[in-house]
Amino acid sequence: MKIFSYNVNGLRAAMTKGFVEWLSAANPDVICLQEIKALESQIDLAPLEAAGYTYHYFHSAEKKGYSGVAILSKIQPTHVQIGSGIDYMDKEGRILRADYGDLSVMSLYLPSGTNIDRLDHKLQFMADFQQYINTLKQTRPNLVICGDYNICHEAIDIHDPVRLANTSGFLPIEREWLSKFIDECGLIDSFRYFNQEPNQYSWWSYRANARANNKGWRLDYNFVSQSMENQLKRAVILKEAVH
Repeated sequence: MKIFSYNVNGLRAAMTKGFVEWLSAANPDVICLQEIKALESQIDLAPLEAAGYTYHYFHSAEKKGYSGVAILSKIQPTHVQIGSGIDYMDKEGRILRADYGDLSVMSLYLPSGTNIDRLDHKLQFMADFQQYINTLKQTRPNLVICGDYNICHEAIDIHDPVRLANTSGFLPIEREWLSKFIDECGLIDSFRYFNQEPNQYSWWSYRANARANNKGWRLDYNFVSQSMENQLKRAVILKEAVH
């Protein structure tokens, strides 16, 4: 199964900029989307279905034009779980899971922590999410947790680790949590499993020509349960995807 993760920063806007054409060419079996910024009723599903994504599931935020996750699939899931059952998380539309037999694929959009209030919210979310995953693994041990975590894990994952050491998304407390989350939940960073090269990023600021100069951050991950290590075949960042 080929599983993608993509923060589209507005699905409706992305669909006007070639997203569906790119999706058809890339041809994943399942794609997890973050920051869709729309209700399902606002999305034109016909082009997605024409591209083969007959099965589409959305978890939108209560606040319009904000957050939201989706899973588009060519394969019919055996079960879909919208949200986590944790009220404050679910109001922001941040967690969606599709089960395929004994495999579970999750789309996650972890909050950013750009100010003190939001950092506290992010840290609470992180703690509650880890507990949620530890509980979920008791019944769904084979997880692929795709998404935008809004955290760079290691120095190799950010273009200027020294200057940005105290910047939201690369704070020691965030990085420590991500290490703990991976270890305690028994997960593999699928990209780093195959690729230890530096300068591999998934997000770039719109400022100062950052993308052209590859001054980026790796904020997006497909974490895979250790129980599925022998099923990992390939993990890459598709940097040419721009919508």
